[in-house]
Amino acid sequence: MSARNLGTSLDLDLISRVRVNTQAVLRRAQKIEGQKIPKKQWQTAWLLKAVTCIDLTTLAGDDTPSNVHRLCLKAIQPVRYDLLKQLNMHDKGITTAAVCVYPSRVVDAVRSLKSANSSLPVASVATGFPAGQTPLETRLQEVPMAVSSGATEIDIVINRTLALTGQWEAMYDEIRQFRTACGDAHMKTILAIGELGTFTNVYKASMVAMMAGSDFIKTSTGKEAVNATYPVAIVMVRAIRDYYLCTGQKVGFKPAGGIRTAQESLVWLNLIQEELGTDWLCPHLFRLGASSLLSDIERQIYHQVTGQYAAYHELPMA
Repeated sequence: MSARNLGTSLDLDLISRVRVNTQAVLRRAQKIEGQKIPKKQWQTAWLLKAVTCIDLTTLAGDDTPSNVHRLCLKAIQPVRYDLLKQLNMHDKGITTAAVCVYPSRVVDAVRSLKSANSSLPVASVATGFPAGQTPLETRLQEVPMAVSSGATEIDIVINRTLALTGQWEAMYDEIRQFRTACGDAHMKTILAIGELGTFTNVYKASMVAMMAGSDFIKTSTGKEAVNATYPVAIVMVRAIRDYYLCTGQKVGFKPAGGIRTAQESLVWLNLIQEELGTDWLCPHLFRLGASSLLSDIERQIYHQVTGQYAAYHELPMA
């Protein structure tokens, strides 16, 4: 991971002045979505880039040590070896960016990766995921438990009530406490944008989260009715850009929830390149939170290599 975001003191004057032009955001998102995507070998290169930015995720109630183990093996070898060999990319160390699980499954993920001699990071959700509605003391306890189990990245959720009622100081204080509890583990802050109401709220929550020391800001838990959308992403990455211009500190961005197709991953990469620049096009500053996206990317790569589409049983997903 990149250098930590040290955070700043809370600037309530800046937060109170924020106004987001909704129509301008929607126009910009429409333009990004309508742009042409690369074709043929260039598309394959971009898809492999997308693979390296995926947080391969399982956050289901029926998670077991065995399906976490399969997920870890898929993260280590995300694209079939013979396909990578044909592209002369078999020796480039292509893996996903991380594996993301519930706190109680961190031990399983760490054990599986260690047995495969992989240094892939394990990310854990925490702090009352997905709703963030449990008492603060309970939410805080989850963080060091996940870290002590071996998680090196923690995906926290904000208390949406504080954002919706404008209690920015209280939200800042909570996130600071989570950041302290993370220790050396990198902290990604999930805003649950589908529950924040307005673009202005999304921008304010983004900025408060970064001021409080978040290393990444993340759109969604994947459990809300509305997850990662391009307009919301525009608002969040503009906040990241503004924060960088003010502090010199680069904060990462992670869209999550509902990203399922290779085509969408290319739009996300293009959005990041246009809005934040090529510095952000790496796993240290950009992640795609996804569980089923990898299957479609591998299917498209199979098509590029062989000229035909694979049957689903030919590309087994964890």
